[in-house]
Amino acid sequence: MSISVARVPTLSASRYLQQLAKHWSHKMEVSFTPEEGTIVFPNGSKLEMRADSEMLDVVLSVPEDGDTARMREVVSSHLDRFAFREAPLTFDWREG
Repeated sequence: MSISVARVPTLSASRYLQQLAKHWSHKMEVSFTPEEGTIVFPNGSKLEMRADSEMLDVVLSVPEDGDTARMREVVSSHLDRFAFREAPLTFDWREG
């Protein structure tokens, strides 16, 4: 499993977490609260998010045979759509 971690500075972390979770809930396994969310993708990847008043922390787990760069782009581009007023958000992706 390849693990990517990013800290995304935003004052709207909880809102973006919830919007993304609701957006994907019709086609993926999703659980969320205003502070935490988990999304399991059909390809076996998993996105975990944690929101506080200044930061959205994301942990993306991608199976070894998956495309980590592509999954990072899927997550960041979707969050940027919800954050259109302040996009692009800053994703400092690191190996976890």
